[in-house]
Amino acid sequence: MAARTARSHGARILYSLFVGVTPQTTPAAALIAGKVKIRHFSAGSAAAARLREEKEVGWKDSLQKVRNIGISAHIDSGKTTLTERVLYYTGRIHEIHEVRGKDGVGAKMDSMDLEREKGITIQSAATYCSWKDYQVNIIDTPGHVDFTIEVERALRVLDGAILVLCSVGGVQSQSITVDRQMRRYEVPRLAFINKLDRMGADPWKVLNQARAKLRHHSAAVQIPIGLEEEFSGLVDLVNMKAYYFHGSSGDKVVTEDIPSNLDALALEKRRELIEVVSEVDDKLAELFLSDEPIPNSELEEAIRRATIARKFVPVFMGSAFKNKGVQPLLDGVLSYLPCPIEVSNYALDQSKGEEKVTLSGSPAGPLVALAFKLEEGRFGQLTYLRIYEGIIKKGDFIVNVNTGKKIKVPRLVRMHSNEMEDIQQGHAGQIVAVFGVDCASGDTFTDGSVRYTMTSMSIPEPVMSLAISAVSKDSGGNFSKALNRFQREDPTFRVGLDPESGQTIISGMGELHLDIYVERMRREYKVDATVGKPRVNFRETITQRAEFDYLHKKQSGGQGQYGRVIGYVEPLPSGSGTKLEFENMLIGQAIPSNFVPAIEKGFREAANSGSLIGHPVENIRIVLTDGASHAVDSSELAFKLASIYAFRQCYTAAKPVILEPVMLVELKFPTEFQGPVTGDINKRKGMIVGNDQDGDDCVVTAHVPLNNMFGYSTALRSMTQGKGEFTMEYLEHAQVSQDVQTQLVNAYKLTKGE
Repeated sequence: MAARTARSHGARILYSLFVGVTPQTTPAAALIAGKVKIRHFSAGSAAAARLREEKEVGWKDSLQKVRNIGISAHIDSGKTTLTERVLYYTGRIHEIHEVRGKDGVGAKMDSMDLEREKGITIQSAATYCSWKDYQVNIIDTPGHVDFTIEVERALRVLDGAILVLCSVGGVQSQSITVDRQMRRYEVPRLAFINKLDRMGADPWKVLNQARAKLRHHSAAVQIPIGLEEEFSGLVDLVNMKAYYFHGSSGDKVVTEDIPSNLDALALEKRRELIEVVSEVDDKLAELFLSDEPIPNSELEEAIRRATIARKFVPVFMGSAFKNKGVQPLLDGVLSYLPCPIEVSNYALDQSKGEEKVTLSGSPAGPLVALAFKLEEGRFGQLTYLRIYEGIIKKGDFIVNVNTGKKIKVPRLVRMHSNEMEDIQQGHAGQIVAVFGVDCASGDTFTDGSVRYTMTSMSIPEPVMSLAISAVSKDSGGNFSKALNRFQREDPTFRVGLDPESGQTIISGMGELHLDIYVERMRREYKVDATVGKPRVNFRETITQRAEFDYLHKKQSGGQGQYGRVIGYVEPLPSGSGTKLEFENMLIGQAIPSNFVPAIEKGFREAANSGSLIGHPVENIRIVLTDGASHAVDSSELAFKLASIYAFRQCYTAAKPVILEPVMLVELKFPTEFQGPVTGDINKRKGMIVGNDQDGDDCVVTAHVPLNNMFGYSTALRSMTQGKGEFTMEYLEHAQVSQDVQTQLVNAYKLTKGE
């Protein structure tokens, strides 16, 4: 294709150049006379249009055989086990290992030691495999609440997803969270009811729960043959055939007629499936109302249309652990989930003020790729890219739109969990990884011809901080290396320094989130770390105007120090964007203008730590009105010190107060627990601002001080039998009550030893 493009390129330029030349003039004469109407090549010539059509058909065909899917679910629903089976049946691995298997190998997708030990998936591992000539990219996502950024990042780059539900546990709290995220990113999905071999398996109960709790417009496309120990196969309701899985690993799929005892149930469930789909698909509704027998192909197409439009969720069944039902699920992925060109993706054009642009998804367009995940590999930083448009080749130059840097692609690979294979190029619709590219997650890469950014993923603010320090002094290098790596990999993990105590502070999405990082540091970098108590980021501000007039004078032989500053501080009006405003209202040359920046620097430095509890001062305006200088003794240092002391002098007169972060907390829990939960919010000095009903659940919105929210996830789980969930995001810094202020000031004085 590249050669053909190159060959037609010269002819195309000539054609477009001389399109306005009359037959009597030669092209050279026309150029001299300036008669050439240079125009952009459009669908003018039939030959070129035909050429372009051929190309389009070529890439559309290849993209129709690509699926980018994610597998997400509640903890322990069996999604990593399901992925393991998918890899086995598609020939990517040649033997099966369990998540907590006795052989000690662990599942393929759980590549970190920590994951194998705890039996949980922490990072989304990306893998590709092929099934029936289709290329399937699979991203295995974590199911723990504290890792939701991983799930969000995975969903951002997927075209479709499989929601795994446990046939015993049913729809659990995390299933609801994951489903909500899929809705936010508009991902079409299939549901897979797993673990039908377990005691108490009831797929119909789970299907009804999905309809009630997840508001899924769904119906089963399969029914099980037997349940629990008797579970032996599945009936396909679209093709009306029975499937049995033979062989030691269930790799021989045998198609037979439906057992006679299930005929009536199969017909009833097929009719239900047709009814549910025809409610959202007009074409099928016409056939259904005219009482004609519905051909299998028509039903399959209708399910595909409704699923891609996100109006219907087909429900598959099986038991991944017992190797049953995985192959039909793979067929379902090909039949019902969209290919990259059936999903519309938007980019924001930075050169036109973030105007929305629809991406065509064609390899012929300009390159647009999103870095959705970073990993520190053996050979340096590994960046996962989802290509939305264009082609990326090894050795190409690409531009990071977020930073404006131009980078060469040194090595291009395709990932299979933590193993990789080199490829020469990747095109639109694929997920590839590149080495040695310096970027952060969420950055967009283009070929330089456009300035598009993919809508940045919503990154929640960290809600909790801990002080951390390395136990032994000689592991300092590895300690900082680990923190840097974790920060680049995970945008919700932040690292800072406490200026007062000099301690390193890490912030993240919750207790488990930070614990996992401390544990990873111990394993991967051999650094033992001690962790302090969780803490909150307070601020200080002033409530009234106060004057300052300070003279800093020091004479110690030779050149002394002399600087005098006069002015006032006042609070900024609420809602002003700036945190500290410095205004120079000097008239005349009382202070030479070259000293003013030093004065501003001094005030900004002083505002970094207020005198109440040593936290930064915000919403303050400092105005310099007058001062005095000395011809010899005045210096930048003298004025900087004068302004620091002047700030401290007038600060107490300005009636300072403490501000604490107030969080907007959204709780979702079954209605029967409303009493204890709202009582607990009031006990934590929260203010309830909204109370809604969503099906069987109660949704409460409240403003609660972060200082009172520590350990809340544990408290909420115990109050609601693990059925409650909450999201918390920063709202504002608000003034604390007088008793809390006195308490905080006294605690600060104690630590200072006053």
